[in-house]
Amino acid sequence: MTVASTRVIQVKTDIPGPKAQAILARREAAVVRGLGRSTPVVAARANGALVEDVDGNILIDFAGGIGALAAGHTPAPVVDAIIAQTERLLHLCAIVGTTESYVELCEVLNDITPGNFKKKTILSNVGAEAVENAIRCARAYTGRGAIICFETAYHGRTLLTMTLTSKYDLFKKGFGPFASDVYRFPFPYMYRRPAQMTEDEYTEWCIESFDRMLTTQVDPSAVAAVILEPVIGEGGFLPVPPRYFAHIAKRCKENGIVLIADEVQTGFGRTGKLFASEHYTEYGVEPDIFITAKSIAAGLPMSAVTGRAEIMDAPHPGGIGGTYGGNPLTCVAALETIKFIQDNHLPERADHIGEIVRERMARWQDEIELVGDHRGLGSMLAVELVLDRKTKAPAKELTYEAIQIAARNGLILIRAGMYSNCIRVLVPLVIPDEQLVEGLDVLEHALRTVNERR
Repeated sequence: MTVASTRVIQVKTDIPGPKAQAILARREAAVVRGLGRSTPVVAARANGALVEDVDGNILIDFAGGIGALAAGHTPAPVVDAIIAQTERLLHLCAIVGTTESYVELCEVLNDITPGNFKKKTILSNVGAEAVENAIRCARAYTGRGAIICFETAYHGRTLLTMTLTSKYDLFKKGFGPFASDVYRFPFPYMYRRPAQMTEDEYTEWCIESFDRMLTTQVDPSAVAAVILEPVIGEGGFLPVPPRYFAHIAKRCKENGIVLIADEVQTGFGRTGKLFASEHYTEYGVEPDIFITAKSIAAGLPMSAVTGRAEIMDAPHPGGIGGTYGGNPLTCVAALETIKFIQDNHLPERADHIGEIVRERMARWQDEIELVGDHRGLGSMLAVELVLDRKTKAPAKELTYEAIQIAARNGLILIRAGMYSNCIRVLVPLVIPDEQLVEGLDVLEHALRTVNERR
């Protein structure tokens, strides 16, 4: 895919154009209604941070496959590895036999995840499956059943992970009953804290609430694991306050509770470090288990659970596994993706991207009344849109409208937030500065346009 001018976005037709409209009509007729879509883009090919649609329009991608494309679209070493693997072996099943790429990937993950202890890994297909595997290991190891999760959390769409997920209206409505022995604790949502509290006071209140709920909701002796995203993703890009994370880690250690870090969206360089948990090491946070997916394999379906060897080995042989987990294609893709991320210093690149985006978002918050807050970590950033800055009433419909305006002007975006009123930025970390700024210009235009219509 080539672009002739310095401006990379090329809108040659309406978006969606005629070919895209025809395919979208087919989607409407053939695909279930429950599978939502953020934009009307119908992609034909992509590379780096650019997507070409079926009508020849070229767009900049700020959604990045919902965080699955830290290494960008179609990175050459990954594509070459996949092509080479297709000629050798497509599938065997790790339950049936062994492939070296499965073993090598587990070795790499054991090595690069934080924690100075012996680790083991199991591979699977998607983040939700990995979450379930992590909880199985924690329950088998502790002999306990209860799981603590948090308000604003998102962990997946299976029965257990949907139970762990906090956002009811979009993800859970009509799908109950849910799994038992799951307890949801408060999470420090700084922007929506009580007006009379400082950030420190609010963090302290959440800490006290956490301890109180260990009496009123569940006893620590019954808890197998606490599962937490170091930066809440779907819930609105909320970094865990260090003091809160440190307190949780302390309580887990005191009570023999397994601490699970869900790094599905934060992992592989997105936050300025290879894993977001590394930002909290100096505060004494050392998760026992890490869950990874999304950017692990440049968009191919791959997830993993990596943790303390004694915890990971707790399930009986045959107790965890699956037909496609650790498929040879996804394993070689993951190995090349991790190498690509490390060789190209993409965590450092994420910090640079984050500085550019955060500066622009801060200006939007000053100048555009609709923008109530901006936040995140590294390049994992979002703006929260509100109808009124005093009441902080969520601007859900205007958020959707802004994303549609941006799409029509060549920028791919997706929402987030407990109230679906955040626009998240998950750009491929290979994006050149010029493309990043061009995309931010389009997003700013969309925000200013909907702000004027309020």
